[in-house]
Amino acid sequence: MKWGQEPLNIGEWRTLARRRLPKFVFDYVDGAAEDGLTLRANRQAFEATQLKPRVLRDTSAIDTSVCVFGRNWRLPIGVAPMGLNGLVRPGGDLALARAAAAAGIPFVLSTASNERLERVRQDLPDAELWLQLYVMQDPSITDQLLRRAKANRFDTLVLTVDVPVSGLREQDLRNGFRLPFRLTPKLLADLVCHPGWSLRQAVAGQPKFVNLVEEVGRALSAQAQAALLARAMDRGLNWARLDQIRQSWPGKLVVKGVLHPEDASLAVKAGVDGIVVSNHGGRQLDGGVSSINALPALVRAVSGCIPVFLDSGVRRGVDVIKAMSLGATSVFVGRPLLYGLAAQGEDGARRVLSTLGEELQRAMTLMGAADLHDVDGATAHAGNFQS
Repeated sequence: MKWGQEPLNIGEWRTLARRRLPKFVFDYVDGAAEDGLTLRANRQAFEATQLKPRVLRDTSAIDTSVCVFGRNWRLPIGVAPMGLNGLVRPGGDLALARAAAAAGIPFVLSTASNERLERVRQDLPDAELWLQLYVMQDPSITDQLLRRAKANRFDTLVLTVDVPVSGLREQDLRNGFRLPFRLTPKLLADLVCHPGWSLRQAVAGQPKFVNLVEEVGRALSAQAQAALLARAMDRGLNWARLDQIRQSWPGKLVVKGVLHPEDASLAVKAGVDGIVVSNHGGRQLDGGVSSINALPALVRAVSGCIPVFLDSGVRRGVDVIKAMSLGATSVFVGRPLLYGLAAQGEDGARRVLSTLGEELQRAMTLMGAADLHDVDGATAHAGNFQS
């Protein structure tokens, strides 16, 4: 991509983000665990998935909407939970939430967000907001998050279950990634080369995990912040604990990070309202199965009892069709939104969603699919689907 060119696809938004962000920030956003095997497998599996288009069908009107939990999404895409969005751009959580609301899709606020959930709801009183939950060792953090989410009309709780310990992200270790930043000659040179990012951060101050405390202005312990940054979660989280959360949360409950069909069956028995087939974008277990390859077996395991969502590896509108043709209710997208946010702020995030939507509509037209029900079973090949 040449300087001054407008990005046409997610790959070009990524190139632009790489130019705008200091290396340690871009590596945090873009990096993966260990050798990046799962990160690459996600894309390779999507690329290997082929579609069987139909012809001589009326596609003069294309409907990209989908109904999830009784609410209509204009696109079958949600904004996945992502932590430290304020590191990409100050106010990043609000910018992504606004972009999602403008696109008519849900936004999932992370436990590791840098904007208080009350502030997001105040800014977007009618938006569909979900809250992602990391269960940390201090149970009071979970309790207060659930209370506040309920009070602020968050629709759905997304319980992330694939982070008993953080994946080994070697790029972050090499870069000395930590909060607060430790200025070194290497880091200082990186900041000088990215004056726009550095100036914005200097004005806004370093991002903090503001939702770990219930009261505004209450001091956040260094231990709590370090634990969340390192994803030091409660390793005792099990199906019994899930039941406790189910009992204390009155809204919809979605379990994120499911890859094994037996776990999908257990989730149905536990009374959850949906699952997200996810390998955390390749940031956790390196060598884990790609989400799109795991999807068919999990769809079979739940037998239509609950929605099955997918994230990890979606980079094109046609990827959405591939996932839905294999049984996904919708997909969630993460890194592409951060590329747009890094490059052009809220407008960049909106344009990324617009690009995916336009690609989806074009692909549906070429598939002979006037609506998303027409893509069921349209997959010709999608790798090894043995459970």
